[in-house]
Amino acid sequence: MPEDTSQPQLMPGQLLARGVCRHLRQHDFVSVVELTPTSGLRVDVMALGPKGEVWVIECKSSRADFQSDHKWQGYLEWCDRFFWAVDQDFPTELLPDDTGLIIADGYDAEILRMGPETKLAAARRKVMIQKFARHAAIRAQAARDPNAIYDW
Repeated sequence: MPEDTSQPQLMPGQLLARGVCRHLRQHDFVSVVELTPTSGLRVDVMALGPKGEVWVIECKSSRADFQSDHKWQGYLEWCDRFFWAVDQDFPTELLPDDTGLIIADGYDAEILRMGPETKLAAARRKVMIQKFARHAAIRAQAARDPNAIYDW
């Protein structure tokens, strides 16, 4: 049977993000990928919890991917909890102990260590929830009408 080419081939980090998003739904979190909280930063996964919790998950597919990321600490001020998502073969001893840890693959994930909670200020939370909602709505509209023009 011929291979289905209607779906684009996902990169390793995108597969991790998919598994993370699937797992977070089991915890009543909804998520979006590649959200820009502020100019110059783009998080791999932002998750919104049932009580308005904002989590950021950075997906790292290799040691080199992690070591080349010099922006991750800038994400901390945009979330209540921060996590790394890596596959089971990733050398987790490289990851800071004071961050969350998720082991993932393209199908599911498991939270091994919760990131410490640093509650967002109310004004920042409002901004992030609005960015999340607009990002999700734009993505949903693009899926419904892929030929329309979108300002990403």
